[in-house]
Amino acid sequence: MFESLTDRFNSVFKSLSGRGRITESNISDAMREVRKALLEADVNYQVAKQFCKDVREAALGAEVVQSLKPGQVLIKIVQDELTKLMGPEGSDIYYVSPGPTVIMLAGLQGCGKTTTAAKLANYVRSEGKKPQMVAVDLQRPAAIEQLRTLGEQIDVPVYCEESKDSVKVAKNGLKDAKKNDADVVILDTAGRLHVDQELMDEVSNVAKATSPHQIYLVCDSMTGQDAVNSAKEFNERLELDGVILTKLDGDARGGAALSVKAVTGKPIKFAGVGEKIEDLQKFHPDRMAGRILGMGDVVSLVEKAQSEYDEKEADKLKNKMAEGKFGLDDFLKQMSKIKNMGGIMSMMKMLPGMAGKMDDLDVDEKEFKRIEAIIRSMTYTERKDPEVLNASRRRRIAAGCGLTVNDVSGLIKTFKRSRDMMKMMASGEGGSMSAMKGMLSGDMSMFNAMGGAGKQKKRSKRKKVKVRGKKRKKR
Repeated sequence: MFESLTDRFNSVFKSLSGRGRITESNISDAMREVRKALLEADVNYQVAKQFCKDVREAALGAEVVQSLKPGQVLIKIVQDELTKLMGPEGSDIYYVSPGPTVIMLAGLQGCGKTTTAAKLANYVRSEGKKPQMVAVDLQRPAAIEQLRTLGEQIDVPVYCEESKDSVKVAKNGLKDAKKNDADVVILDTAGRLHVDQELMDEVSNVAKATSPHQIYLVCDSMTGQDAVNSAKEFNERLELDGVILTKLDGDARGGAALSVKAVTGKPIKFAGVGEKIEDLQKFHPDRMAGRILGMGDVVSLVEKAQSEYDEKEADKLKNKMAEGKFGLDDFLKQMSKIKNMGGIMSMMKMLPGMAGKMDDLDVDEKEFKRIEAIIRSMTYTERKDPEVLNASRRRRIAAGCGLTVNDVSGLIKTFKRSRDMMKMMASGEGGSMSAMKGMLSGDMSMFNAMGGAGKQKKRSKRKKVKVRGKKRKKR
């Protein structure tokens, strides 16, 4: 997420870190680079220009000029200005009483409106509400069927009917939701490939007929300035309450996220960060600013962990680790939770200082599927106590999962080593802190080794060839 922008900011800060003092000259040079980086990230020109002006004025204040570490102070100023640019925070949904609260989603075709409707329904249900979705997109083929399928997946009712009148469907859907005592009604309206008068008339008529309490514009963040321009046009006709950015996890530039609030004046409410129904997050400007500057987002990481783990389960797991009874079944459960949290790489990106080190890590998320296949080919006794895995059992497991005996042996060996490390960490014995620091600083050898012995073997062979070559030269 925003990798290119993060790299450019870091290079600017690095160039200033060696300066004893910050002067008007080197600030001007730095801001020139920042403006160039923002424009390359597809940030609106006026937004980029004003941002650099604000940072420059703040940086030339007495606090920075007199500071012994001006580079660090400048980072704080840039973080504050980025937070202002994307803020203030406005993620809370205001529910009306008596209900139902009507939320209307608008946006161009292909921006992810229908999927976002399901994600939003799943989110409001997690807040204790009873949602219902209404299929008002009568233009796109299979849009109704898609919403109905998504509704079945999350067990949320969907109102739909065979009609060409979107206003009629929206009004009938609202009546049906009231009969079902729904707390929240989400209207999935139609889109077009581009903003035109027909689209604006249709969404305006639906809005007038249903009087939604909140109207959210769904934008594809990867379209950059196009998303910002369409947001501006929608806002002029609909009076938006907020924006939902989709595909933010795949956006390496960040132009839409940094521009849309400044251009429309409307807050970014939520961000879609994946394809799963659960991948809709509240948008926190301060946390996003930290991630852009490579500072990580530990708060969001902790919130993700809390959603996956409960206190009793954590205590039970800690006791198992301390007693050395952590089995492969337990490992499989933890691996599943890591996948639910977005995977190892996603979690590592949230750690401070990891932004520039991600390319050095050799973690193949697909290897976890191989590990899962190996473990699921074992019996309950074998998963509970890997010590019973003799040669014949390993051959049977390898045949069952379609991998080699070396792969099975490599996993078992690495698991035992990891279990010993976990035991030390859980019991507080010496070396636990250094092991944890190693993992947090990017030493991912444990996860790399999990990729299978075959992968390790190839690497070790290459290493041996190099060593032999050196010996020959010495002779």
